[in-house]
Amino acid sequence: MRVILLSALAVFGIDQFSKWAVVHKMNLIERLSVDVLPPLLNFRMGWNTGINFGLFSDSPEIMRYVLVTLAIVVSGFLLWWGNRNLGRTITQMGAGAIIGGALANALDRVLYGAVADFLNMSCCGISNPYTFNIADIGIFAGAFALVAFDDTKGEQQTG
Repeated sequence: MRVILLSALAVFGIDQFSKWAVVHKMNLIERLSVDVLPPLLNFRMGWNTGINFGLFSDSPEIMRYVLVTLAIVVSGFLLWWGNRNLGRTITQMGAGAIIGGALANALDRVLYGAVADFLNMSCCGISNPYTFNIADIGIFAGAFALVAFDDTKGEQQTG
């Protein structure tokens, strides 16, 4: 369980620190845009009240609390399940990354009413209109680790 918790804490901490540094200290909240290494990396302020890619953004205010509750429930389940079923360090880190990312985005919803997104990346003539954050990277990377390095394959119970 220690690996899962440390991974969760790392993703949560890096995400919240990056949001503090970029959104507040660099004042992206008012500047709205900073070109860092255009077009590869730009900071673009975005507030996501929905889920991935802004889906369900037009939902009623209660959805904010539903999503916070869902993040807490899923994180609790992943902690319990990961502690019991994940033997490889990489998959434990993956479960922790999902937990840390989910809880970091949930904290944003509590503090701001929406998730603070600011990373924007484009390449090769393709302009990406979406923004994301470190928590989103943790969730994606964690899910990839769980799928790609699944150590529970073949452990089906026989009846």
